[in-house]
Amino acid sequence: MNKQAALLLVSHVEGIAEGLKELLIQVATDVTIITAGGLDDGSVGTSFDRISAAITDCESNTIWCFYDLGSAKMNLEIAAETTDKEVMILDAAFVEGAYTAASLLQAEVKLDEIMQQLSPLMVKN
Repeated sequence: MNKQAALLLVSHVEGIAEGLKELLIQVATDVTIITAGGLDDGSVGTSFDRISAAITDCESNTIWCFYDLGSAKMNLEIAAETTDKEVMILDAAFVEGAYTAASLLQAEVKLDEIMQQLSPLMVKN
């Protein structure tokens, strides 16, 4: 099984991150999928501490991150700077990108080929 990368789902709403994880588990039972959604008090927002803890606690040294909105990306970027792990922040459609990555990781597709498949889902700046 392709254990090279784990997926981190970051959303402003805990239920969205957990719901997407629930969906991804249907196609990727062997892929490590972690979440960091909402704030500690259950309100809407993203938390550097939650994101950092998810990265630290993850057994994988490569973590592909999908996020819903800009401030989630900002917190991911800060968290990525505080770890030795390879944290890849993917500017892809949140649901479609994470689903594509999870299903291809499950199928043991090589990481560079997964990036190629994600290319059409990437946000163009």
